Amino acid sequence: MQIYKPELKFREYDVYRGYYCGLCGALHQRYGMAARWTLSYDMTFLVLLLDSLYEPEETRVRCRCGAHPFQKQLHISSEASAYGADMSVLLFREKCMDDWLDEKKLSRRAAAGILQGSYQKAVAIYPEKAKFIADQLEQLHQMEQAGETNPDLPAGCFGTLLGELFAWKPDMWEPTLRQIGFYLGKYIYLLDAYDDLERDRKKGCYNPFLKQGDTDAAALETACQNLLELMIGACADAFERLPLLRHAEILRNILYAGVWTQFRQIREKRAGLAAEQTGSSS
Repeated sequence: MQIYKPELKFREYDVYRGYYCGLCGALHQRYGMAARWTLSYDMTFLVLLLDSLYEPEETRVRCRCGAHPFQKQLHISSEASAYGADMSVLLFREKCMDDWLDEKKLSRRAAAGILQGSYQKAVAIYPEKAKFIADQLEQLHQMEQAGETNPDLPAGCFGTLLGELFAWKPDMWEPTLRQIGFYLGKYIYLLDAYDDLERDRKKGCYNPFLKQGDTDAAALETACQNLLELMIGACADAFERLPLLRHAEILRNILYAGVWTQFRQIREKRAGLAAEQTGSSS
């Protein structure tokens, strides 16, 4: 969920960076230095979306931080930033435990342990969302352990999880926000699976595209792109139903252009590897 910088105005880019830094600052303020590990572009998008929709009171300051000790950076924070920080901690810690269960990554288990105190603090604030995240990731883990070959099912599970995070308040916008989160979650899961395909094949790890990848690489790429386009199309339809004025163009930049940056990079990387393999075999 990154921006596509070439199509952003300088002022818009500064605002986007301000929200990114504001979320980082909220994580540090609420949970300490280690919580900054959980900072992500995905949650920055959520904060920007919620701030644009609900228009809470903002605080804008320029200050130095550990990442930028010599030059002051714009920090934009609001009630939405605090919520994004809480959800970042909940999701990151549970995702670390899920990676530990799936691949026995010691680094992820260690990260989960370091953030345990922060996680318990976030659970106390949002116990229902914490349980929902844990339940969905457990369901996803079971699908992956069973070797589910239909990519839409595990993607839908993660989409349901992200939809819950997007539903900030029980109001008239909740169904639409859930839709946006649902389709974005499916997009993120499918894109990650496509990116990890060769690594998972070599390591013997679960990947919903493995069966398709064994038959026709070109067909897999086309099928994956079609799926991703469907997800973003449905997400954009829901997004356009929201009455957004503040920062709408930045959000559209991410949804209509930025989301494809990583897909193009993955496709180029895979094409390069395929060319290398063809050259070495000849």
